[in-house]
Amino acid sequence: MRGTLAELEAVVAVAVHGGFRAAARELGISSSALSQQIAVLEARIGVRLFNRTTRSVVLSSAGEQFVAEITPALAAIRKAVDLADEHRTEPSGTLRINTSVGAARMVLNPVLLEYKRRYPQMAVEIVTEGALVDINAQGFDAGIRIREAVPPDMVILPISRFVRPVIVGSPRYFERFGRPSVPADLMDHDCIRGRMASGSVYHWEFERHGETFTMNVPGLLTLDESDLMLRAAREGAGLAYLNSWQVGPDLANNTLIEVLEDWLSPYPGLCLYYPGRRHIPAKLRALVDLVREVAWD
Repeated sequence: MRGTLAELEAVVAVAVHGGFRAAARELGISSSALSQQIAVLEARIGVRLFNRTTRSVVLSSAGEQFVAEITPALAAIRKAVDLADEHRTEPSGTLRINTSVGAARMVLNPVLLEYKRRYPQMAVEIVTEGALVDINAQGFDAGIRIREAVPPDMVILPISRFVRPVIVGSPRYFERFGRPSVPADLMDHDCIRGRMASGSVYHWEFERHGETFTMNVPGLLTLDESDLMLRAAREGAGLAYLNSWQVGPDLANNTLIEVLEDWLSPYPGLCLYYPGRRHIPAKLRALVDLVREVAWD
């Protein structure tokens, strides 16, 4: 062969991600090592596969043809490996999971660390990002997200049946500003607003007696990570819209107080999801079995 399998995988990864950094992260190597792999392959075959500038890395015309030809072959090789893996009694290799920071916190101990305890020889890589990604194209075995965020073409396995939203504030905050009795009262409060991965500000969601509506609440503090919102609420910076799992200990010891609970309804919880295919690798099959065992309401 005029290119090793690792070099061919490197070319496809850079083509998919449009750059070396994300591709290197997927492959588990440094950007410089990845660049060197591709340079060696280009020198060997005598063709430039990528046009590089300081701002972009794009396939050359020869590179486009090269990737189109090798991608089906690599897919066939991966399928052959997966089929062989069906005969394993124990999982092996690396399990790659894509999820959000909040979901990772919820499942780290009961699912992911338990998986490591049961299969200590397995390597487990968790990648957290706010935006939803194509787990198949980016080389992940599975993803973990709230049910409504899962793409429709995936196999879905519930981890938690529901997530209950809560609005909380510190005792110090309520001593200064009082408690809201209805959602409309929030317009006179300082709310900690959340910016989503898309860049838009999250509108708080309410439901009562079958009526649902959202509010773009006021606030001078906007954060893009739920743990920061929790910390800010503890310090009396304002009211935060979080979930009951995050604030359970704070509610128990009264460092945070819940309000407007009659106006909030649970929503579908976390799911494990993965591409639908006939053969499931042993490493993923073991995770599926574990989720079925430990899933909670």
